[in-house]
Amino acid sequence: MTEQHEAPGGVSGRALQKDIPQATVARLATYLRVLATLADEGVAIVSSEELAVAAGVNSAKLRKDLSFLGPNGVRGVGYDVARLRARIEDVLGLSQGHRVVLVGAGNLGRALVGYGGFQRRGFTVVGIFDNHPEVIGLSVAGLVVRDVAGLAEAVEALEPTIAVITVPDDAAQDACDRLVAAGLQSILSFAPCELIAPATVELRRVDLAVELQMLSFERVRNADNASEARVNTETPTNTEAARPAAGRLSRRAPTAHTSAIHQALKHSAAAHTASSHTATEPSSKGSVVTP
Repeated sequence: MTEQHEAPGGVSGRALQKDIPQATVARLATYLRVLATLADEGVAIVSSEELAVAAGVNSAKLRKDLSFLGPNGVRGVGYDVARLRARIEDVLGLSQGHRVVLVGAGNLGRALVGYGGFQRRGFTVVGIFDNHPEVIGLSVAGLVVRDVAGLAEAVEALEPTIAVITVPDDAAQDACDRLVAAGLQSILSFAPCELIAPATVELRRVDLAVELQMLSFERVRNADNASEARVNTETPTNTEAARPAAGRLSRRAPTAHTSAIHQALKHSAAAHTASSHTATEPSSKGSVVTP
């Protein structure tokens, strides 16, 4: 193994954040999810190879990602699950947890508020808002839906750090404006439309339609690959023309790396925690990148 030796002390997560690429941050979130699962299963030490397989990346990329956190592992032993988990939480700003408010108490909003996984990962929903008279006053997962007209006063009292928008497209910009006016600087929007916000506001978007389109594309491509693989593995005729040239791989044949990963996934105890595609679109300051 090639993990680094642990060193005493270390640089704070806040000091490291500015140097970490966004793609690495996304993978750190995946590693954190895997580490949480390992901790729940009572696993104390994990090797870079095991963690990489469970996260769906190669071990070289994982070690490079973790190198941004400073020394963490012990050569020949691996990573201390609890310690690495705490380190990633510190770098991702999760050590103190986050208080979340949500605007939009429709089906999606209510489902998100009721999802227990947020609490386990350090996100506590403290308020939910809407403007529909039939929804205001309803209880959702122990929270009473408030009138969005009182958002500014409620934000002052609740002191949230993150806001989530789950309203229809035509109401999304108004919701965003209200949140910005109330002082929120971190906003996640499930509205597929582009939202405008000041440069000081970090705005990210989840477009479920885009994710479904990506799944559709992958499904078609995988079906085509499977069809070609069946053709390439059929019993050849007795003619020399039907035999592949020596030393030549069939088109789209699985690589040795791919086969090794598949075998590792098959035998790894943590394989069921393999990473899924992230649903959020990266954004520039103050605006959302259009797909």
